[in-house]
Amino acid sequence: MATAEFAQDRPGPLAHRSRRRSSALRVLRLVPSLALSLVVAAPVVAVFGFVLMPSDGLWAHLVDTVLFEYLWNSLWLVVGVGLGTGIVGAGTAWLVTMYRFPGRKIFAWALFLPLAMPAYVLAYAYTDFLQVTGPVQTALRGLTGWSVRDYWFPEIRSLGGAVFVLTVALYPYVYALARSAFVEQSQCALEVSRTLGCTAWGAFRRVGLPLARPAVAAGIAFVLMETLADFGAVSFFGVRTFTTGIYRAWYGLGSPVAAAQLSSVLLLFVFAVLAGERLLRGRARFAARTAHIYRKRLPRLRGPRAWLATLACALPLAFGFLLPAVGLLAMALDSDAT
Repeated sequence: MATAEFAQDRPGPLAHRSRRRSSALRVLRLVPSLALSLVVAAPVVAVFGFVLMPSDGLWAHLVDTVLFEYLWNSLWLVVGVGLGTGIVGAGTAWLVTMYRFPGRKIFAWALFLPLAMPAYVLAYAYTDFLQVTGPVQTALRGLTGWSVRDYWFPEIRSLGGAVFVLTVALYPYVYALARSAFVEQSQCALEVSRTLGCTAWGAFRRVGLPLARPAVAAGIAFVLMETLADFGAVSFFGVRTFTTGIYRAWYGLGSPVAAAQLSSVLLLFVFAVLAGERLLRGRARFAARTAHIYRKRLPRLRGPRAWLATLACALPLAFGFLLPAVGLLAMALDSDAT
């Protein structure tokens, strides 16, 4: 009897065949992923393959002269642009999502417009706008009667100028992810925090922002990758970073090996940024939309607070799109007239 039951429980040849077929299907499903991974990893492996190759003393020359300048400038770009885009992107996303104020519906989509302006185009527009012969300084001298030597004016073609241009060009990435996270948040937690005595700023800092931290961190990480990869804006401003150094080593000094060695250092820099983002995020994950999200009518800001919210959303839009667009249009009309 026991032998008969054991024979009935033992899987037959059809079951074995089905298992082999499912295992083969799993392997076949992995093939496209593995192929795509190899395609993506091939350039990285190739770059690291140049690390130990001789560069005829050029690498030692770069280490002694410009490598630490590249590191320093790239580090300050990462810190400045990361802070700037995080503050602007998350701040405007919170205002547009959680409050009603003049222009809110327009800002909800208009804050994406700087994505239509590449950072290099912004750099060109602001250089023409703020240089000594540009309209801003010309108007300043006309109003005050000063000469060029009588006043100080910030230099746009500098590291600070690059941070400013990249911030107003790239903040929409953080804005998009942060706004999506804020929209998915239930207002129950925010209402509870307000009933427990939190101010509007306290509710944002202690509840809203921590819940959206994974989305904000992902947006900032993407912005930092764009910042480290940018060549046009930093090159136009004369800021020495890894991207300009790689271009100079390859085309200026004629050494692809030295360029690849600089690229390997940049990749290590990128891995450090990603590891830092992962460490700060910890075990946090993106907030998922639940089936029942409590939402009430958004509170309306009144008086000075309403206009401050409008100004806070208008400034990034003006600096990232409106002013450069007007400047480029004026240059185009002026060139047509001449």
